[in-house]
Amino acid sequence: MKIEEIEYTPNPNAVKFVLDQQLTLGGMTRSFESLESAEGVPLAKKILEIEHVQSVFFADRWLTVTQDGGTDWHGLMREIAEPIRAAVLDDARPPTGFAKDDDDDGLSLEETGLDDPRVEMIREVINEQILPYLQGDGGGLEIKALLEDQLMIRYEGACGTCPASTTGTLMAIENLIQEQVDPEITVVSV
Repeated sequence: MKIEEIEYTPNPNAVKFVLDQQLTLGGMTRSFESLESAEGVPLAKKILEIEHVQSVFFADRWLTVTQDGGTDWHGLMREIAEPIRAAVLDDARPPTGFAKDDDDDGLSLEETGLDDPRVEMIREVINEQILPYLQGDGGGLEIKALLEDQLMIRYEGACGTCPASTTGTLMAIENLIQEQVDPEITVVSV
């Protein structure tokens, strides 16, 4: 794989690597936060084995690496670039494709509230008005649940440990959801 560009993100502990090949299909994303979660995905596993790397986030033609803040990016970027450049596309995709793992503790759609008719409207707002900005900065978000009027989201990639994601970005998301879907909905990051 070829690295076309390396971009710093608003999160000082995350860097985005833009690649010449598409890692994910159909807008899917994949977050790896442990060696166990990277099982079957050699590229993610090799990056996570590098000292100071905390997580790897795959989306479209880029991946974001988040570190623990214990080292400078100059040397770490070189270490991360090695497995990326050595990888072939199959090293970045799990054998079963990129379907989201069911990591909701085995809860059904009804138990998470994701069968609520408002969820589709929420997804539309997020996909059209929020995700393009988060992805531009090397991150993303996943809707985890809508319990009564509380929307629970999980930040991914650079957004996962970014200080702005828990304050300004979260309020902006809540304001858009309240204006365009339901004024009673509050948004929390889990």
